[in-house]
Amino acid sequence: MRIFLLAAVSAIAISGAALSGAALAADKPMYGAWGVDLTAGDKTVKPGDDFNKYANGAWEKRTTIPADQPSAGVGYDVFNRSQDQLRTLIETADASTPIGGLYKSFFDEAKVEQVDDAPLKVDLAAVAAVSSKAEMAKTMGQAHGGFGPDLFSLDIYPDAKNPELNTLYIGQSGLGLPDRDYYLTDGFKPQLDAYRAFAERALKMAGYADPAKFAADVIAFETAIAKVSWPVADRRDIDKVYNPVSLAELQAYAPEVPWADYLAAAGITGRDQVVLGEKTAVRDIAKLFADTSLDTLKAWRVVQGVQEMSPYLSKRFVDSRFEFVKALSGQTQIRPRWKRGVTLVDGSLGELVGQAYVAKYFPPSSKAQMVELIGNLKVAMAERIQKAPWMAPATKQAALTKLSKMSVMVGYPDKWRDYSGLRIDASDLYGNVRRSGAFEWAYQLNDLGKPVDHGKWGMTPQTVNAYNGGLENKIVFPAGILQAPYFDPAADLAVNYGAIGAVIGHEISHGFDDQGRKIDDTGKLRDWWTAEDAKRFEAQAAVLGAQYGTYEPVPGMKINPALTMGENIADLAGLQVAYDAYHAALKGKPAPLINGMTGDQRFFLAFAQSWQDKSRDDSLKQQMASDPHSPSSFRVIGPTRNVDAWYAAFGVKPGDKFYLPPEKRSRIW
Repeated sequence: MRIFLLAAVSAIAISGAALSGAALAADKPMYGAWGVDLTAGDKTVKPGDDFNKYANGAWEKRTTIPADQPSAGVGYDVFNRSQDQLRTLIETADASTPIGGLYKSFFDEAKVEQVDDAPLKVDLAAVAAVSSKAEMAKTMGQAHGGFGPDLFSLDIYPDAKNPELNTLYIGQSGLGLPDRDYYLTDGFKPQLDAYRAFAERALKMAGYADPAKFAADVIAFETAIAKVSWPVADRRDIDKVYNPVSLAELQAYAPEVPWADYLAAAGITGRDQVVLGEKTAVRDIAKLFADTSLDTLKAWRVVQGVQEMSPYLSKRFVDSRFEFVKALSGQTQIRPRWKRGVTLVDGSLGELVGQAYVAKYFPPSSKAQMVELIGNLKVAMAERIQKAPWMAPATKQAALTKLSKMSVMVGYPDKWRDYSGLRIDASDLYGNVRRSGAFEWAYQLNDLGKPVDHGKWGMTPQTVNAYNGGLENKIVFPAGILQAPYFDPAADLAVNYGAIGAVIGHEISHGFDDQGRKIDDTGKLRDWWTAEDAKRFEAQAAVLGAQYGTYEPVPGMKINPALTMGENIADLAGLQVAYDAYHAALKGKPAPLINGMTGDQRFFLAFAQSWQDKSRDDSLKQQMASDPHSPSSFRVIGPTRNVDAWYAAFGVKPGDKFYLPPEKRSRIW
């Protein structure tokens, strides 16, 4: 999903692995299936000095990150549990079915080794046969649903100014590393060197006589792309990335690319208008396309094509790619083959797998309780809107209207996707992957120019995540995240509201964050705030941004508040709204005291432990360069220090490291 649309389609971005059953066993009778892990916190740390370590410090000290993971924590544990669940479903599927056949094709290592790079050679031969820039433009178009990279992204989403109709977005692309900073800053030199080495290996395996020379050319070309590409913070500004143009205007603006032929090769014809995302980057990348030799463009397509397909080739390709992956994530061991096979099946046949998943692992009672929880959170958000001192009355009413129209989707879609048109051959892994890619692109193309189907999901039911579909004004909570420790029907109220309640509040509040506020109740990009509202909101957002700009999760690398602003606002709002909803759910009764802890203490500890995470430095650096979500430790510290009730719950006082006087706390909500 494109970064620039994270303003409109925003996810909670869960990561990490979890609490051990042994650690929780003593408290299960009192807390239900999951509660506050009393052994996880470091009680030598004062809550006001580092609330994350207070809640999770002992767990962090005793936890070793598995060799095949970039991090460990609650999110990773739930993900791994869901992978085990999926493995059971997938491994028992008959090979004659799409699920069983695709998994068998991946797991037949002997056949994969025997085939080696024979199918790859067919794709590489097609690249080698390109004899002109006009042909190269067509092959880039064919990359969508086909083989290799493209210099431009093509995405089909609701038109931000006409959200009931799907349109085509064209933006920047072309990089083999996660972000432009990997090419332009010294902090990522080891990763760039690893990519250069991978490029040389890929070209050598593709038969290049001078792979070092062409690898250097590819790196130079991608560095030039990086220089003209937009920073990720600009890409999340929905005003900047909504630039509708006619096809004729696009051809005049970036004449170096034959756009009609390029789009036709991607399966797109008859388009009179497209939306440019990173407008100047599209223009400047088109110029680079014209100024770069055909041989370099071919080598670039080979390097990224080999990178893309290596997981489905013989061991020599898998190992070569993993050498590069290690430099990005810091993990030292490749994931077991069954996990990679499950990921392939899950990614290729998501809703087909999802049907079996929810039937086995997601009871209707969980869906009913979640719907009730979400309703309570929406009521709490409405009260926050009504009390917001910076909002004019007319803006409050418009915000309440948007909230009332925000649709809620829980567990799984009402209508399942049809995969009958996808051919899976249990003896042809590479072909299965290529056909799956073509099938997925055709599925997306089918929406182009048509009315938006609001029943479609952007995540599969088994996904451990959630999102706000801003251009459709909806919030979506897949079944995968609706399990302990995020949610459990038997858990203490404080725990459910502190964990999944804050996630729900997070997603609701995206409708009113720094980008969501630009989208009205119909999903249309429109400025529905007064100028005074905007100034007051931005002043409070600046208070929060200044705080996050001082946080340094990795030595020498601070959080970028411009990149993370929307998610930081949503984290804070989600916590506040969940707190209000928790107290409303008590219905005027006092919360019970359990193990000496008040309800408020359990609420905030459950929130902190839902973000329990320990990450490798390289993984954190990658996140901070390209991800709009702050690292988990500051998704705990950042919001709590702005909530008055947290100070009262833990006796946080002046002199504590993260104490903020009341007048310096962000009051957005």
